[in-house]
Amino acid sequence: MKIQAIVCIALLLIAFPALAKQKAAVPVFVQDVVAQHLVDEIEALGTLQANEKVDLMSSVTERITVINFESGQRVRKGDVLVEMESAEEEALLAEEKSIVNEAKRQVERLRPLITRGAASQSTMDEAQLEMQTAQSRIAAIISQMKERHIVAPFDGKLGLRNISVGVMAQPGTLITTIDDDSKLKLDFSVPERYLPSIEEGGKITATAKAFPGRVFAGVVESIDSRVDTVSRAITVRAILENSEHKLLPGMLMRVVLQKNPRKAIVIPEEALVPEGNKNYVFTLSKEGNDKKVSFVAVKLGTRKKGMVEVLSGIKEGDRIVTHGTLRLQDGDRVVVRALDNDNPTLDEMLQQKFNGE
Repeated sequence: MKIQAIVCIALLLIAFPALAKQKAAVPVFVQDVVAQHLVDEIEALGTLQANEKVDLMSSVTERITVINFESGQRVRKGDVLVEMESAEEEALLAEEKSIVNEAKRQVERLRPLITRGAASQSTMDEAQLEMQTAQSRIAAIISQMKERHIVAPFDGKLGLRNISVGVMAQPGTLITTIDDDSKLKLDFSVPERYLPSIEEGGKITATAKAFPGRVFAGVVESIDSRVDTVSRAITVRAILENSEHKLLPGMLMRVVLQKNPRKAIVIPEEALVPEGNKNYVFTLSKEGNDKKVSFVAVKLGTRKKGMVEVLSGIKEGDRIVTHGTLRLQDGDRVVVRALDNDNPTLDEMLQQKFNGE
């Protein structure tokens, strides 16, 4: 009986070879191929600098009498920050002003006398020279008095106060610092091979550890005129708006420079089936009532965060298998369980009721 059963089975397989080769449809998840906006990214580290920065120092030897600021204060251009002793200069100024006034009276007195010939022109010239000399001395005294006032050269934020009232300031004594932080310069270096992709006006994004999850946008302002002969890199300067005054000069930032914007086919990396040095995907097609897959070679471009750019092999509108590739071969029948568009979670895909074509 056993021999007869074996013979019957063999005859059935010979008569119906399709039955021996028939394979159950493989359940898969699929995704529609769409073109997306894509840019290449160049990453670098950069250091922030104030748009303008000045160390405010004394240029004279004099005692400080008034301090009009506190550490970290915001000031406007022209605000007087420090006043120094200037009593001697004020006395000299008053003296010179009296000399000028007397010289003016002398000139006015001589004019009618010269007209009548009662005074010589040389006397008038001497009086005018004395007046002009006194006026020059007044200008010099006013300049000296200005040196005894430290003023803000632009709008900005002051640093730490390094002096006190009564201190005898010396030339070079640091009073404080001032930074214009309304916008900041971000200097970073990129390898010279990226030079063709960098241009003034190009956009960048930057992040700092101090502000996790916050992205700051900037624009390339200028590119250095020389490549460093040791590092073979070039310095690029970008400008970041800082109206909220969150960023501080000296901070280290991670920079992402965007280049080569384009529309491209981008698919999930899990859809790839690597074989040797080539990559393939399974594309979905319909034959009668069956859905089948084709094993298609693809040429890859940029990889980015679990996604990969496809340069050739598939086109927009195709449908590819994203999950279930390990059980597939070219020409296999499949049953679509879910559509893997819009980055759903696995639970969301399993709960789908897919009625795709």
